[in-house]
Amino acid sequence: MNALNETIRVEIDVRTPSTCPVAAASETTGAPVETVTRASGRNMGPHVDEEFTIASDATVDLETYDAVEGADRIFDLDSHAVYRFTRSAASPCVCDRIEELGWPVSDISAENGSLLVTCYVDDQAGFAALMSDLQDRFGDVRVRRLLRSESDGNGNGPLVLEVDSLTARQREVLETAHEMGYFEYPRESNAGDVAEALGITRSTFGEHLAAAQRKVLQTLG
Repeated sequence: MNALNETIRVEIDVRTPSTCPVAAASETTGAPVETVTRASGRNMGPHVDEEFTIASDATVDLETYDAVEGADRIFDLDSHAVYRFTRSAASPCVCDRIEELGWPVSDISAENGSLLVTCYVDDQAGFAALMSDLQDRFGDVRVRRLLRSESDGNGNGPLVLEVDSLTARQREVLETAHEMGYFEYPRESNAGDVAEALGITRSTFGEHLAAAQRKVLQTLG
């Protein structure tokens, strides 16, 4: 069994709405989507039913998705409405893929065209494998927030990394450096290689990297 202090809560930001009707609904309506649930089983055949909550004045239209069989408004409560749609179980789905890899999805929402998914992985190796798989399959997939369970017995608080504290450029620098093996030992690329890939000078790369690392270390400290 996995040690408690190794478990990582991962909040994932998927910025490819064309692959997800729920994310697309948040983009086309400009309203956040909440309380997303899914259901599948033997009696449903090769289909998945999904429900989500959105502002009642939002106009939801998912007819452009070939894999979606309609979107029905099934319930109204105060200023929100609940919609249900059926999609093919064979259609690409981030949440389905996460669970195929063995990590149950605990929360799903969407805003501004991004799908936000939360799950728990056993350790850093599981986290790295998950992100690599999702990025290969769905493109622009990023980590929004990491939270590690509090260590028992040491009195330490949970480890939290707020990735949104980084600027877009700092995040790009870190991601590119990581992808090019800059942080490996021995290094698979040097500062000049990464800077060239980013289209910036070596000194500018160093400045962005130092700023990003400071923010990460402040979070860890």
